[in-house]
Amino acid sequence: MLLTATTALAVVAGSAAAFAAPEEKKAERGGLHEQLDGITADSAVGALMEVRDEDGVWRGSSGVAELGTERAVPARGQFRVGSVTKTFVATVVLQLAGEGRLRLDDTVDSWLPGAVPDGDRITLRHLLNHTSGLYDFKKTLPMPPNPEFLDDRWRTWTATEQVERAVANPPTFEPPGSAYAYSNTGYLLLGQVIEKATGRSYGTEIERRIIQPLRLRGTYLPGTSPGIRGPHPHGYVPIQKDGGKPRLVDYTEMNPSLFGAGGEMISTAKDLNRFVAALLGGRLLPDRLLDAMKTPGVETKKYGLGLAWRDTSCGIRVYGNDGDALSYQSWSFTTEDQRRQVTVALTPDFRGDTDDAVDALLDEAFCG
Repeated sequence: MLLTATTALAVVAGSAAAFAAPEEKKAERGGLHEQLDGITADSAVGALMEVRDEDGVWRGSSGVAELGTERAVPARGQFRVGSVTKTFVATVVLQLAGEGRLRLDDTVDSWLPGAVPDGDRITLRHLLNHTSGLYDFKKTLPMPPNPEFLDDRWRTWTATEQVERAVANPPTFEPPGSAYAYSNTGYLLLGQVIEKATGRSYGTEIERRIIQPLRLRGTYLPGTSPGIRGPHPHGYVPIQKDGGKPRLVDYTEMNPSLFGAGGEMISTAKDLNRFVAALLGGRLLPDRLLDAMKTPGVETKKYGLGLAWRDTSCGIRVYGNDGDALSYQSWSFTTEDQRRQVTVALTPDFRGDTDDAVDALLDEAFCG
């Protein structure tokens, strides 16, 4: 039995039963229920969502937390946030720039001599906004549904070996700064730069500079620890063997060093909403650095220094990021005035593309 959003809300602590919305808002929340249910019916095992606005906090979930069970997705549950991690890493780099401990236009060679070809022309700014041209490490790996993908499930990766695999390939474009190409390699390097600048790992710096001050109690960087500490939905990847039909393999537990500084973080919808609101509200960066974070590397992309944005159908611009941790997908965006915050997380089942459905869901949440 597939649990609907309404059913899940009835059984998850802190769900809609705990949210007292004005009468005129109830229909809109019902619309969010329906769209969550539509996503799990078409392309996901489970989904969860949190909306914070002038009317309070609403949480919903749909689908099941684990295939083969009727267990509801925990609306307050943890999940792998994927590339939303990049926004945390970028915030730390910008804080270090504000402290004069590095400059955004420092070259990679000035911090990591010889780490990458043309490191004397690639700057930290290029790494942050994906204009370095460095080949993406992710593209060097077998990916689902290739069964070889599972061979590295428990492998511990170092950033150095990941970068070496990436730069064995030619750059995506030249010269650096002339175009945009998403590259996890740049954030692996930024993690190393943070360590060089502070003497502490990027995970430690995120913990002391962001997680602890904002009291993000459900957020942590797992390093090489394979599990997820708190209540969580299970995540799956499709694997195809011997030409047969792809089947979903539970990939909840894995060695997250695969993602490193580009995407290893685990969090909750509540914490991500709090983080993005604090960032846009100036609690983590001064205005000049927040403005730099909002400045695109190239005019054709809505991506700055680890921060993305989108324009909703009703003309509201929202800032945040989205993440793909293979078995988990997430979106976390907030209005510039921080009055409305929305985070969505899915455990996809790969029957279809979730992007259009989530775009419509975010439009409903921000514009409804």
